[in-house]
Amino acid sequence: MKRRIVAEPSSEEIVDATNLILGRMATHVARMALDGKRVVVLNAERAVISGTKARVLARAKMKLKTRTLASQDKAPTHPRRPDNYVRRVVRGMLPWKKTRGKEAFRRVKVYIGTPPDYAGKSAARIGDADASKLRVPYVTIQQLAEEIGGVWA
Repeated sequence: MKRRIVAEPSSEEIVDATNLILGRMATHVARMALDGKRVVVLNAERAVISGTKARVLARAKMKLKTRTLASQDKAPTHPRRPDNYVRRVVRGMLPWKKTRGKEAFRRVKVYIGTPPDYAGKSAARIGDADASKLRVPYVTIQQLAEEIGGVWA
């Protein structure tokens, strides 16, 4: 008979994505999730991607062009909403095909704006992911989502 290990209640980390570089923020969020913490990312639409608007949009639109010989329902889907886009980037930083990665991904929640449940709580800032260090132009996730057809309320 196998023993079942019951995990201890995990702590919750709140990260405010306002003016943070998406990739750097995602690595920190993924690392926290792998450590067993529940991670909540607020203001996902305010995260930034470095590069000119034309280059960032061209890369995103290239990924949207999927071709399949079968039904389009079976084709891969790509996120267009800011919260799903950020969540997908975090998933790319995790060992998704392993149980450990899937469990960590379930501990990550991403929100557009700040829900009332987290309105009064203090959010952590990730210092080395701040976009003020960038010397190149950048695009917010909100601008990207509007260009590729992301609709949210």
